Amino acid sequence: MSTIQAIILAIIEGLTEFLPISSTGHMVLMSSYLGIENDKFTKLFEVCIQLGAILAVVVLYWKKFFDFSKWQFYVKLILAVIPALIFGKLLDDVIDEHLGNPAFIATVLLVGGVILLFVDNWFKKPTITEETDITNITAIKIGTYQCLAIMFPGLSRSAATIIGGMQQKLSRGLAAEFSFFLAVPTMAAATGYKLLKFISEEGSISSEEIKLLGIGNLVAFVVAVLAIKFFITVLNKYGFKYFGVYRIIVGIVILVTLATGTHS
Repeated sequence: MSTIQAIILAIIEGLTEFLPISSTGHMVLMSSYLGIENDKFTKLFEVCIQLGAILAVVVLYWKKFFDFSKWQFYVKLILAVIPALIFGKLLDDVIDEHLGNPAFIATVLLVGGVILLFVDNWFKKPTITEETDITNITAIKIGTYQCLAIMFPGLSRSAATIIGGMQQKLSRGLAAEFSFFLAVPTMAAATGYKLLKFISEEGSISSEEIKLLGIGNLVAFVVAVLAIKFFITVLNKYGFKYFGVYRIIVGIVILVTLATGTHS
């Protein structure tokens, strides 16, 4: 992976992390089209730079994250992240296998897009509009939706948890905000686990690889800072339908190119 390729992937990550269109799916597909080798470092890179994008949430919502007087907030995040930690560990090898399969990711993008066309009509009467009204049990239930994104790369962690929040009667805006918060411990844990696994298997991480990870995280962070508020505005105003249409188009285009041999 070259520095330019790392920057391109990081830009895509920053733009798509908070959209319900699967940042991982887009990075994997772009890696394929750029001819980046699907090796262990590429898989590590695609996970780790998501942490850079996620940290943009900490900066933009720093008052919320560092208000230690409201300890219940941290309890909810810890409880919500537990299901994903368990599933991520159990299905690690399966996840890596699917991440190398563009046809699988394209199919999940397509099916997920169809679902997004109808989501706004399914959850029209939210009753929870403030984070303080989210119970611990509700937080755990929302966290279980992350497991769907783990099992099906291309589904979108953001889409899964926002829809999960809406299913639990959260308003669309609050569901998106809680999804952002939940992503911080989730991706911190995923990054730490992937780094330790990579080092244990490869023996070390090279200075060049460290440089690429640093650049990738920095670029993803900056782009994500610019993208977050835009996404919240679009989601609150238009809902999920346009994201659904986008996913369907991308999924179909990828499957057609794969079927016709336009791209292997």
